[in-house]
Amino acid sequence: MKVQRFQQRNLHLYGSWKWLLTEFASYYGVSDVYTKLRYLSYVMDVATPTADCLTLVHELLMPNRILGETKDQIEQILSLVFENYKSLDESSLSGIMDVFKPATGLAAPALEPAVKLYSLLHDVLSPEAQKNLCHYFQAAARKRSRRHLAETDEFITTNNEPNFLDPVAMSTAYQKMTSLCMNIKNEIFTDIEIHKQDILPSFIDLPNLSASIYSTELCSRLRAFLLACPPSGPSPPVAELVIATADFQRDLSSWNISHVKGGVEAKELFHLYIMIWIQDKRQSLLESCKLDKVKWSGVRTQYSTTPFVDEMYDRLKETLSDYEVIICRWPEYIFVLENAISDIEKAIVEALDKQYADVVTPLKENMAPKKFGLKYVQKLAKRSVCAYTVPDELGILLNSMKRMLDVLRPKIETQFKSWGSCIPDGGNTAPGERLSEVTVMLRTKFRGYLQAVVEKLAENTKLQNVTKLKKILQDSKETVGESDIRSRMEPLKEQLTSTVNHLHTVFETQVFIAICRWYWDRMGQDVLSFLENRKENRSWYKGSRIAVSILDDTFASQMQQLVGNALPEKDLEPPRSIMEVRSMLCKDAHNSKDNSFFY
Repeated sequence: MKVQRFQQRNLHLYGSWKWLLTEFASYYGVSDVYTKLRYLSYVMDVATPTADCLTLVHELLMPNRILGETKDQIEQILSLVFENYKSLDESSLSGIMDVFKPATGLAAPALEPAVKLYSLLHDVLSPEAQKNLCHYFQAAARKRSRRHLAETDEFITTNNEPNFLDPVAMSTAYQKMTSLCMNIKNEIFTDIEIHKQDILPSFIDLPNLSASIYSTELCSRLRAFLLACPPSGPSPPVAELVIATADFQRDLSSWNISHVKGGVEAKELFHLYIMIWIQDKRQSLLESCKLDKVKWSGVRTQYSTTPFVDEMYDRLKETLSDYEVIICRWPEYIFVLENAISDIEKAIVEALDKQYADVVTPLKENMAPKKFGLKYVQKLAKRSVCAYTVPDELGILLNSMKRMLDVLRPKIETQFKSWGSCIPDGGNTAPGERLSEVTVMLRTKFRGYLQAVVEKLAENTKLQNVTKLKKILQDSKETVGESDIRSRMEPLKEQLTSTVNHLHTVFETQVFIAICRWYWDRMGQDVLSFLENRKENRSWYKGSRIAVSILDDTFASQMQQLVGNALPEKDLEPPRSIMEVRSMLCKDAHNSKDNSFFY
């Protein structure tokens, strides 16, 4: 070739030199194909876009078409490697696993030489070569995604109508969807592990490449599944899927996987269902509070309350327990749930009022502000002279309200406060405001009933002259000895003792103590009112001192006798009105010894 001045426009071998080359190849056994390929390599070093050059290249390649065929076969086997890079198996005759298995974080041995071979055949710096290699791995992700999704194909209907499965089948379906989320997440995690082994070219971001496919296809399947098998509430299987979906999204973020448009957004997937669940639960519990649905009328529990209250709060606690999974992940649903719970609690109180309307109605006249007009005076004149007896049903009502205030509601409030710690700083409102409104309403209503009962009991003392405290105090001016005053107080003392004993049979301990102390205070108000109208006349003070001491002894001793050691020491202390009476009487006393009986 050198002798024949081989160059761009002088590419052909001829004459004796061509004969020598042929003889040489024949003698040493060099094939005609190889000879032509070697010749072609020299031609291509100086090739030009001319007819004689291209004609020669065609002549040299004609017997070597196997080269092109081999290249195509190499491309095919490379695509087989890359599109099945998680299913390669050196021990298999085919090189690919016979059975679909979960991915591992180890790169298959064939992956590294496949990358090298691809780099030999292609310029990996070119956009086209990079794009083609990315397509191989995307195809691999789609292939594995389809294999995973196939496990849940049976639950997706094609007519866009809900698929109402029986509870067992529904549970199985949700368990399979939960497994799907975990399996897909494992695929992405193993891609991260493979990527760390630095086998792939730097332009291949395997985790983000595959996650964009896995996440969008999983999201599409989750959406279709929830439409086909809509969840009726946060039951354990549903809660597990919520957890798996939220964890999938959280883990991808923690792995620095870029946000995937159309990928899994757990809250967006379940938001509508969560709102419907809360509304349905609210409606269901409100329905249970309707008068025709309330059971247990007149029945007492061990706490002397209506079983209706405990039953409803058990259902509220179950509701909060069910939503623990939701609130821990998306605290903003606290406020939606709190509104529902508050509405239900108000309905419970309204149901109690309606259920015990017969025993509450007589108290209404003592709860409304008194307007001393003609109608009110006429009403007082027509009022029955029968003594008021606290009915057992009223005891059940007030005991139930007290149990709500002291035992049942605090558990609900504690749960909401605990959840409130999950809310990021900067929120406009804190959870618990609606619950506080219910607390104020319930406490006001409870105190109103207590006050009305006490007023009724105070009215009882005014039905007869012998038990009217102000009449006894007025008559004490003309009484000489202490024994006479005590004798005049005896009918009132007996009435008070009998009333307190009856109250103990009706009310549980805390309500009983509250009413007794309020009743005690109410009687003290009568004494205080009597003395304030007679400040300039000290002649009634002696009788008042004795009367107050009898009141103190009656209430304190009866409470202590009936309640025993369960009575706190502070509840034996005289109420405010009694202390005011004492203060007034002490200022008038000539010396401290006169007041020793008070203590």
